[in-house]
Amino acid sequence: MLSESTCALQTQAKVISLDPLSQENYRVRLECPELAQVILPGQFFMLRSPDRTDPLLGRPFALYDTYLKNGKPVGIDVGFHVVGKMTALLEDVQPGQNLEIWGPLGNGFPELETKHLIQVAGGIGYTPFVAVSREALLQKEYGQTQRAGIRAERASLIYGVRSACFQANMDDLSDLNDLDIQICTEDGTAGYHGLVTDLLKPSLESGSADDQVVLTCGPLRMMQAVSELCSEFDVRCWASLETPMACGFGACFSCVVPIKTEDGSWDYRRSCVEGPVFPANDILWGDIS
Repeated sequence: MLSESTCALQTQAKVISLDPLSQENYRVRLECPELAQVILPGQFFMLRSPDRTDPLLGRPFALYDTYLKNGKPVGIDVGFHVVGKMTALLEDVQPGQNLEIWGPLGNGFPELETKHLIQVAGGIGYTPFVAVSREALLQKEYGQTQRAGIRAERASLIYGVRSACFQANMDDLSDLNDLDIQICTEDGTAGYHGLVTDLLKPSLESGSADDQVVLTCGPLRMMQAVSELCSEFDVRCWASLETPMACGFGACFSCVVPIKTEDGSWDYRRSCVEGPVFPANDILWGDIS
């Protein structure tokens, strides 16, 4: 059925497969053609187990990518990190099992065109950039309406994790020959020994502000550091927040974030409706706990 208040589809999605991405990180494939045909990069959906009351509420998950059969979207891939009750349940799902799903929710990433698209991710926060990269470089289409989408002459993914054991498998990006993937770890066990901002800064310094766009998703303080660095170089930046949510469609106000307003003051905005993607410079990072 289609909710009039959210334009979100609520349905059952069949589990097709479950594959490990890294330690405690997985990708589950769900068959749900109605959702796959309308969801956009950066949007999210809510998942819950229909035969359980604990957890009672659904949990939000970002689109990893859609998958096709005969050229048409028939399902979605979901990337997740095992951190709570719902993700622990997902870790044990079996092919053929059904999950309750509703979406698409949120606003997704903006349509844009740039010479250099820089995606900065931490931990499981890289998952939204699989679809973004495919739209930007392969011009893969998402949604049913006419959409210019995201277009870039070249794209980078700066991906940071604590240690090599938490680094996700990048095989799902292997078809993107023009995607420059840079890995960094805090302990130096893989890639560059340091932080994502250490790799981002040289890119911002070497290019024109008008020719670059940054998208970021991951731990809150990492995104804050990315936002502040982009502001220093006057580069456009959007952040996809991983705010905890209860309802997913704006009724409970549990996911509000402080956002600058046009009159110079600030107000709360619901991450599930007005977000989860916001212009990074509009977010009052220091006021988010």
